[in-house]
Amino acid sequence: MRKYKLGDIATVEISGVDKKIKDGEKEIRLCNFVDVYYNWAITTAQHDSFMLATARPNEISKFKLKKGQVALTKDSETRDDIGIPTYIADGFDDAILGYHCALVTPNKDILDGRYLNALLHTDYAKKYFACNASGSGQRYALSVEALNSFPVPIIPLHEQKQIGEIFSALDKKIELNKRINQNLEAMAKQLYDYWFVQFDFPNEEGKPYKSHGGKTVWNEKLKREIPDGWDNCTLEYFLTIKNGRDHKHLAEGLYPVYGSGGEMRRVNENLYRGESVLIPRKGTLNNIMYVDEAFWTVDTMFYSEMKILHSAKYIFFTIKDIDFKRWDSGTGVPSMTASTLYNLPMIKPDKGLLKKFDMTITPIFYKMKQIRVESEKLAKQRDELLPLLMNGQVSVNSDLPID
Repeated sequence: MRKYKLGDIATVEISGVDKKIKDGEKEIRLCNFVDVYYNWAITTAQHDSFMLATARPNEISKFKLKKGQVALTKDSETRDDIGIPTYIADGFDDAILGYHCALVTPNKDILDGRYLNALLHTDYAKKYFACNASGSGQRYALSVEALNSFPVPIIPLHEQKQIGEIFSALDKKIELNKRINQNLEAMAKQLYDYWFVQFDFPNEEGKPYKSHGGKTVWNEKLKREIPDGWDNCTLEYFLTIKNGRDHKHLAEGLYPVYGSGGEMRRVNENLYRGESVLIPRKGTLNNIMYVDEAFWTVDTMFYSEMKILHSAKYIFFTIKDIDFKRWDSGTGVPSMTASTLYNLPMIKPDKGLLKKFDMTITPIFYKMKQIRVESEKLAKQRDELLPLLMNGQVSVNSDLPID
């Protein structure tokens, strides 16, 4: 099998487009480090989740996302987080790649983007990037020279496309599961809004409370009307905030490790077991998560122990919509304090209604968990199949449809 240097069969560009909004520049959507890091592929379904920023015309021209490209993380605090790729599965009119990332445009006559993406996910690529990263201690980076020199094993183009299609099919199913879960969560959120924002929870006759004459009274602390008999409180009434801790062991395990971007990896120990609302302490402050399992959180995350039964899902939806940027206590990296969170003003509903709400939406959350488990199995299947296909230990099906 012949090997080519990546720079000889593709164009590699390092993005320097930052997250700022500047006068005189064009508004764009920015595909950032976390978007690249957490996705096998980037599709138009993710467009609206990309952050808004601005860029110059030459930056837009150079880093606009086009179908067939591969983006990868270029620098990070650890060697393990560099060289993580994603395939650009769709073309975008207004989305470009952000800084700390590199954009690879393959020569389509020699190299298929999906094959390259699969190759970059292998241990073969990870070892190369780990050995060729510059820096130590604080930050590691891949230079243009290191990326251009990456040795790419080239097989016939039709076999590259077959391998790429296999992983594309698996990723499409994982992405579909993600969208299904987003819709299920939206259904649960709609019920939350109906009960705790519009106050049309079922009254004693099973009819919408406020729409059928339910009394509301002005609450001076909350500066709004709430149902008669309800009260105000702070977040501290519902939960105790705990600090996450870094986990140094790299051995693969059963328990998920959560950071501000979501699940990072799995380890063989857990920090807490049960219902909890996870709140970022640093980084992406609005990525609030609900979990109901044994887990570990890193030191950039808070986790919570619930004081009030049946309140975790209510808390999750209540604080998920809060714009935490206005309370950001950090300088540079966005950060949050436990004392700020404890003092967040909250509506204190009737405990019986909290229990009823919890029981009503628990089946939705259970279904979401089942779908997540299915996606995890598919991802595991993909990761196990990857080295076998790349090493030629398993042959591709020649009858597999190719785009």
